[in-house]
Amino acid sequence: MCQLGSVSRATYYRHWIEAEPRHAETVLRSLLQTLSLANRHYGYRRLTELVKRQGWAVNHKRVRRLMREDNLLCLRKRAFVPATTDSKHRWRVWPNMARGLVTTAINELWVADITYIRLHEEFVYLAVVLDAHSRRVIGGALARHLGAELTLVALKMALAARKPPPGLIHHSDRGVQYCCQDYIDLLALHQLQPSMSRVANPYDHAKAESFMKTLKQEEVDGSAYQDLNDLKEHLQLFLEIIYNECRLHSSLGYQSPVEFESAWASSQVTA
Repeated sequence: MCQLGSVSRATYYRHWIEAEPRHAETVLRSLLQTLSLANRHYGYRRLTELVKRQGWAVNHKRVRRLMREDNLLCLRKRAFVPATTDSKHRWRVWPNMARGLVTTAINELWVADITYIRLHEEFVYLAVVLDAHSRRVIGGALARHLGAELTLVALKMALAARKPPPGLIHHSDRGVQYCCQDYIDLLALHQLQPSMSRVANPYDHAKAESFMKTLKQEEVDGSAYQDLNDLKEHLQLFLEIIYNECRLHSSLGYQSPVEFESAWASSQVTA
């Protein structure tokens, strides 16, 4: 094989020593992501035992390090309690304005969320903003980190594309990326009302969760992205063309989000 590839044995083994441990750690991190989401109340010690049952020879220190790097130590407490009872969370948690709201127009309610996507040797994170009335993706951003800048880029994209009227409700979970001052200040600058889910109630964020499930099932699962640029190209095609323009939604009368918005706009003109 080395002769066919025109490389020396030393070069092959040097590459293997550099790449194989990173690949193995990525597989372990993927397992930790899955186990953490399935066992939200488990700390690193219990997760270490679950990982060992999967056949991995790891100790709790390594598991704790990987969980900290991937922000999984906070994921079990993602549903933050109010700031008055959680000294580790200094940002304000806003009341839920979207509960029971039945939208009648676009740019009335936006929903925002974050998910992770696994590449060959790393994880990256995707933040999206959707119009709840049409299910259309109106903002998105990819990054290797979970900092506030990730969600800010997605929000700025949505603001530039839609130029929403004052009073629009922006709904999200209670993650620090949405509670932080920079994000709230940007919402206030455009006179948008922040809204956040109740504690441990995924139904409050159902539309965003439903989109993430569709994204994983119809695009991410089974795909092998070469790198971040390759992922960006595939996601741009899926979000802008396949999802927004082509995918039929039963909740929209089996129309795509673009078709639904076009029909809605026409109805407003005739009305």
